[in-house]
Amino acid sequence: VKWGADTEEGNLTFYSVSIDGKINYWVLNQNELGHTTIMTLFLERPPIPGPDGTLITLKGCGTCIAFHPTKSDIFLVGTEEGTIYKCNTAFSSTYMQTYTDAHNMPIYRIVFNKYNSDIFASCSGDWRIKIWEDNRLEPLFMFDLGVPIGDLQWAPYSSTVLACVSNDGKVTVFDLNVNKYRPICCQPVVSKKRSKLTRLCFNNELPFIIVGDDKGTINTLKLSPNLRIKPKPTKKQMHLSHAELESLKLEKLLSFVREPPVLVPPADVRTAS
Repeated sequence: VKWGADTEEGNLTFYSVSIDGKINYWVLNQNELGHTTIMTLFLERPPIPGPDGTLITLKGCGTCIAFHPTKSDIFLVGTEEGTIYKCNTAFSSTYMQTYTDAHNMPIYRIVFNKYNSDIFASCSGDWRIKIWEDNRLEPLFMFDLGVPIGDLQWAPYSSTVLACVSNDGKVTVFDLNVNKYRPICCQPVVSKKRSKLTRLCFNNELPFIIVGDDKGTINTLKLSPNLRIKPKPTKKQMHLSHAELESLKLEKLLSFVREPPVLVPPADVRTAS
């Protein structure tokens, strides 16, 4: 479930996605809760014959939804089949983009980067975290933790820091600016034999992380100073804000991992002797 913008009358609205493949828009009026189905997810696979011989189009099972930070009509949906769909609230029958086989198992979270809305991350039961750039069908980064990952969040204070919780009871923190291949912190929080972590949230003001487990317990963790290092501006960057510095830091990192565009060889120009 994700909250939407209030209506002109001031009514609360939200969006929901479910394993029945429906994405619904809900409006909470004074006396009732009404909804409209804005899209139904269908798998891009050939129909299969039903019990009576009629062909049945397979529906996708939605598991998570994330709205674009600046374009409120665009959203991403993750499914049990491991596919990510880029959708628009104005178009109910077509996808803007399909990331087929983004994961091999259900996707549990999709989250946009807070400093670059073209960058988003996903986590799944296939043990992997993947970091994507809009309109690129291959991930920029991929991390395999060897255990299902239940939740994932970008840090509010850094463009390159993200944290996740996994079924083995650990919180894992990455800083891509420090290490592009391994996490910089892995902290056990609960016993993996008794419970598993399911949710994670950063505090927007203070250096804390809140994590929840499947037993209903909430734990608060404080981030050590080495997990929240701020970029130091150069003399030419002294006038830039923190957000601008973070955007530049991320863009510099991405420039090293993006695949170069296809180079077209120059025309063979033969000069007369």
